[in-house]
Amino acid sequence: MDINLTGFIPALLPVALSPGASFTLVMSSALAGGRSGLCRTLAGTALGIYTHALLIGLGITAVIVSSPAVYGFLKIAGTLYLLWLGMMLIRSGLDARPTQLKKSLSAVTVKEAWLANVLNPKAIIFYLTVVSQFAGKQGGVGNYLTLASVHVLVMSVWLIVISYTLIFSAKRSNPSRLKKYVNTCGGGLLVIFTLHNFIE
Repeated sequence: MDINLTGFIPALLPVALSPGASFTLVMSSALAGGRSGLCRTLAGTALGIYTHALLIGLGITAVIVSSPAVYGFLKIAGTLYLLWLGMMLIRSGLDARPTQLKKSLSAVTVKEAWLANVLNPKAIIFYLTVVSQFAGKQGGVGNYLTLASVHVLVMSVWLIVISYTLIFSAKRSNPSRLKKYVNTCGGGLLVIFTLHNFIE
């Protein structure tokens, strides 16, 4: 294996640590479902990352991107899905009331987190253009899955630390206000990031 891990980690950190779809969904799920909600969203996101690694390792991603019609459809479908998730988060945050908090909370499922990652055009391009530079001359599924494992590890550690800092430590004080803030702001950021990526 001629993987360039020393080069990959600095290239990965700005992507893994920046707020985006995964960050927003994890914060909302940690608030809604506690540790189990956090774990479900992390599992779905990790499956999405491994899906990208598998698709690029098998050469499927290159075929998808080389077809303007297929990639255009995927980009529109992904954008619509992420916008829908963002709007659902905003609505959930605006509807937060102390008396109905337990009824209104719903954590993101593994499938929703997986879809959010797999249909994200930014993730597709990241694996095709950035990750492929560090997978070695031959590439191969094994190399991409190894890089994906590093990605999953960095992303998981970061999101667990942030969840414990922002959500679990503050949840005891005023859960309805926290839900309103996290979901409304997070949903708004998800909509902004999605539209920005679509326009670019």
